[in-house]
Amino acid sequence: MLYDRILVRFGDLTLKGKNQISFIRKLYNLLEEKMYGLNVTIDKKHDHVFIILNDCDADEVIERLNLVSGVHSYSLVVKVNRDIEELKQKALEYLQEIVTSPLTFKVETKRADKNFPFGSLETSKIVSGYLLKNLNTLKVDVHNPNLTLKIEIRTEGIFLYTSQIRGMGGYPVGIAGKGLLMLSGGIDSPVAGYLAMKQGIEIECVHFESTPLTSIESAQKVIDLVKKIAKYAPKNRILVHMVPFKELHMALLDNIPESYNITIMRRMMYRIATKLAEKNNDLVLINGESVGQVASQTLQSMNTINSVTSIPVIRPLCTYDKEDIIKISRKIDCFDISIKPFEDCCTVYVPKAPATAPRIYKAEAYEKNFDYEKMVDDCVNNTNSIWISKDSDIDLAMYGLEVREVLKELNK
Repeated sequence: MLYDRILVRFGDLTLKGKNQISFIRKLYNLLEEKMYGLNVTIDKKHDHVFIILNDCDADEVIERLNLVSGVHSYSLVVKVNRDIEELKQKALEYLQEIVTSPLTFKVETKRADKNFPFGSLETSKIVSGYLLKNLNTLKVDVHNPNLTLKIEIRTEGIFLYTSQIRGMGGYPVGIAGKGLLMLSGGIDSPVAGYLAMKQGIEIECVHFESTPLTSIESAQKVIDLVKKIAKYAPKNRILVHMVPFKELHMALLDNIPESYNITIMRRMMYRIATKLAEKNNDLVLINGESVGQVASQTLQSMNTINSVTSIPVIRPLCTYDKEDIIKISRKIDCFDISIKPFEDCCTVYVPKAPATAPRIYKAEAYEKNFDYEKMVDDCVNNTNSIWISKDSDIDLAMYGLEVREVLKELNK
């Protein structure tokens, strides 16, 4: 095997001052969780980690490593003893294996251990001179080389590599606390959940299901989407709260003017989500809104909808273009699920002319048309919660029941 370990770098975590140890400990835990079942050794250092492969498939290790938020970058490396002659020979063997055609190169050395007898520039000159003498396919180009051989000299050894791969970045999921993601079956909200986790927020999800007003497949989409983003979560699972929204949904259709239906529906969802967040110790609400994307996402609409909750609302996609959102959706393998043509309660009865600048006083006046407070409490009290893991095997349609009945069966 060419490489024997992976060097994992922490990036911004090392700038966290007195809180640094908490961030790094959380990252260690995530790495151990994601590598569970593989015969690797995690060698923990102050500002980095080595994953020693022990003959494991490097591609499988990297696939799991890409699920760990807080990893700034990583490199497949070859370890060499702290000896200049061995370094020269190992560098030659390394490049002989990976260089198959003539190219330009340079050597960059980082001497983290100042006790090594040769300085960074001196080491680079010694190694590059030896390579030029023994490998005629190489030519030096210090400004724009085809390949850069990087040498890191540390107390535990010398490490060779040629590429530094960006990790997921951000902060270890869970370090920032817990939030409640308002998850539809569309493209945006799962991406918002992924970005929230990337910044250290552990998420629970809430979905407002209206079967049989909406199809059971719309709820299935949500479960399938959670399975995709659960692989980024601690223990590869996420708690999903399924809110039985049908009765409240029907009351809105019966009592609210069409132009304000979506606005007040969203206000009801925020009220329910707020109560669930308080019940489950979630610090924030998270959603996939992006400014101006649809009628309910103008600034005026957001203000009117947001006025019913005192809990902070995080909108990770607020300034994203749709193309950027779709790019991330594809990256996390959610896009093909999100575009399945099964509509949720926010899209199945879209008014022909929704209010794009709804006023709070008008929304409050229309809400007096019916007793919504009891219905909101009923939604909260009858919510069914279920853990969804990346390997969950749940097919709602096979039960032939409304979603709430299916979840009752699954939770028995």
